[in-house]
Amino acid sequence: MIKAILIFNNHGKPRLSKFYEHYSEDTEQQIIRETFHLVSKRDENVCNFLEGGMLIGGSDYKLIYRHYATLYFVFCVDSSESELGILDLIQVKVFVETLDKCFENVCELDLIFHVDKVHNILAEMVMGGMVLETNMNEIISQVDAQNKMEKSEAGIAGAPARAVSAVKNMNLPEMPRNINIGDISIKVPNLPSFK
Repeated sequence: MIKAILIFNNHGKPRLSKFYEHYSEDTEQQIIRETFHLVSKRDENVCNFLEGGMLIGGSDYKLIYRHYATLYFVFCVDSSESELGILDLIQVKVFVETLDKCFENVCELDLIFHVDKVHNILAEMVMGGMVLETNMNEIISQVDAQNKMEKSEAGIAGAPARAVSAVKNMNLPEMPRNINIGDISIKVPNLPSFK
């Protein structure tokens, strides 16, 4: 099971943190710091797996990471997860590749300014610490559907203002006193003129 997914830059500044077990905010920050120190001090030519820090579970847990440009992508997992499977999830087929497709060559600024979209991508891949989807095309299509829905909802947010404007522009000889919709009859109170 995945315990946490962390992304931080070369200076240890967190750019994304998703914990699948409850920790206090202070403990989460300590885990991020400890994980950064464990991962950042390793040479580039060594294995991408290491034992978890004491705060994340010690030798019962593993840190599986990849370092790309200025970002570290770290998955904290228990012994039931395959190291190579998680490494593959990070680098080759899914997470980083999906981010690249969604942001056209992802960089640290994309993670800062589009944190909600990154969390949506992650939620399509992993939920409750379990890997749900590894098909990059399926993840992208779900994220695109989410983006379309958000754009359509943005239009709904402006609907009340458009409705008031439309009513103001209607040329009614007088204000209706009763509105009948099917079996429902609504009595309209005396309102001042719209114009």
